[in-house]
Amino acid sequence: MDSDTQRDDERSLQPGERLDDLLTHNLTIIQSSEVFSFSLDAVLLARFAGVPPRGRVLDLCTGNGVIPLLLTTRTDASIDGIEIQPRLADMARRSVLLNGLNDKINIIENDLREWKPEGELYDAVTVNPPYLPLQSGDYKENHHQAMARHEIGCKLEDVISACARSVRIGGRVSMVHRPSRLVDIIDLMRRYRLEPKRIRFVHPRRGAEANMVLIEGTRDGKPEVRLLPPLIVYEEDGEYTPELLAVFYGEASELPDFKRSNGRAPIKKMKIDSEEDRK
Repeated sequence: MDSDTQRDDERSLQPGERLDDLLTHNLTIIQSSEVFSFSLDAVLLARFAGVPPRGRVLDLCTGNGVIPLLLTTRTDASIDGIEIQPRLADMARRSVLLNGLNDKINIIENDLREWKPEGELYDAVTVNPPYLPLQSGDYKENHHQAMARHEIGCKLEDVISACARSVRIGGRVSMVHRPSRLVDIIDLMRRYRLEPKRIRFVHPRRGAEANMVLIEGTRDGKPEVRLLPPLIVYEEDGEYTPELLAVFYGEASELPDFKRSNGRAPIKKMKIDSEEDRK
């Protein structure tokens, strides 16, 4: 990045914001620890989700737009991102412009409970929704962080309903969530004619309980689900596993297709919130 470009990027930032490197395809993203920073779950979903080579893709609860940005490395489809919070939608739009992707990504400020797609339905939908029901305890974060973690702006059924009415027959819906909600997710997906097809649990370490689940369903699909191998985040020495390194650097186009290699590249310095920090 030359000095003039760097100065232009810095002028795009508002107080409390920073510009982070997404470690793949020279992508950068505007973040703010005061408002919102994406976490590992978003990166994993962007690599797990089944997306078409072309067509239309929708990302619900898009936050600062990290999933649409990462999906552009895997597809030439046009991508719409829906975000209810004005400041996050603005951050996402500015990140899209900074990366020169305004011809591929469109950020829409709207409430997914009320929003309906215009024109043809989408070929694929992704969503990283709030995880925590409101009755799960007191929360003291600021408004932006609380909405990212708690079902304030939408409940799980609202999310799945929005996915179902947005995706075409045979299209895919991919979600990341907590394993404790898996039964509810499967029940609601089937209620809204989204048949679960692929499930993969994410474990922080070998032998540890899963703390995330990736799930994908097909609109009006036939009953048949694949339980994929567990995804391990850290080795025993605390380093990322080869599969996670490939995810960060964009070498793994889809998580289930990743083949283990002997090499291990060093991770560049970048703030990626843990799942626990995010939720």
